[in-house]
Amino acid sequence: MPTVKSSGLRAGGRLGDRIFGSLAIAAGGTIIAAILLMGLFLLIRAWPSLRVNKANFITSSEFVTNDPGNLRFGIAELFQVTVLSSVFALLIAVPIAIGIAAFLTNYTPARLSRPFAMLVDLLAAVPSIVFGLWGIFVLAPWLDPVARLLNDNLGWIFLFADGNVSIRGGGTIFTAGIVLAVMILPIITAVTRDVFSLTPRGQVEAAQALGATKWEVIRMTVFPYGRSGMIAGAMLGLGRALGETVAVLIILRAAAKAGGWSLFDGGYTFASKIASAAAEFSAPLPTGAYIAAGFVLFLLTFVVNALARAAAGGRVSGG
Repeated sequence: MPTVKSSGLRAGGRLGDRIFGSLAIAAGGTIIAAILLMGLFLLIRAWPSLRVNKANFITSSEFVTNDPGNLRFGIAELFQVTVLSSVFALLIAVPIAIGIAAFLTNYTPARLSRPFAMLVDLLAAVPSIVFGLWGIFVLAPWLDPVARLLNDNLGWIFLFADGNVSIRGGGTIFTAGIVLAVMILPIITAVTRDVFSLTPRGQVEAAQALGATKWEVIRMTVFPYGRSGMIAGAMLGLGRALGETVAVLIILRAAAKAGGWSLFDGGYTFASKIASAAAEFSAPLPTGAYIAAGFVLFLLTFVVNALARAAAGGRVSGG
């Protein structure tokens, strides 16, 4: 009898494993199917407009959709403003986030690190529209002297050259990039902090036993162990910046200057351009032009997040 009972338990366990495995595979397949279906939907809806487009979709800076019979649209300037503002935000946010994460995990006592971490995380709860209003009405006037100083002294560098909007108005990529840096700071900090906290205690104690200072311990053990995690956090923050809509729409003004890569340009990102024309989505062909831009943004953010996941996976396999 015990043999029969144990055999029944094993058979029931195998059946349960098979059922659970099938459900897990189905759940994972649902996510993959949803992503593929979203991409397919965007491509199908954009294809008719791409076929009648009279401009080069990749290299053109035009985006004229008010005449369905003469569609001329391209993503050159949208790509330029999106990448420039997001990368600029990343360059600001990553060093600050790494510094905050190192401070919270290595310098701050446990009873204080949790409240400080919560304060940083609360930034992620602030609505985008609040960041946009704060950026254009509060931050922009504060940044005006800095922007003019950079323009006057470093204007020979293309990044700080004269743009197509007034620096004094604050509606520039420079202001938008700093606001985006504040918005993505909690994401990068959270990922980096979690990775730093997982540094093997044995490595830290070995460095301390050799007489290393606190900074030397961080530099020799924490940073090398958390390198791929830092990259993953940065890429996730970049993905967030690429897709930001409302805050960038409020801050940036005017059309980008063709071929210009100045931080003192205005313009539209992919997301803000689509949002600015949402009220006009009535005719299929003009709407398809914006969907085509959305499809490019979808691919761009998908690639960025895939790279972030690959970097995080590299930490697990190589760490």
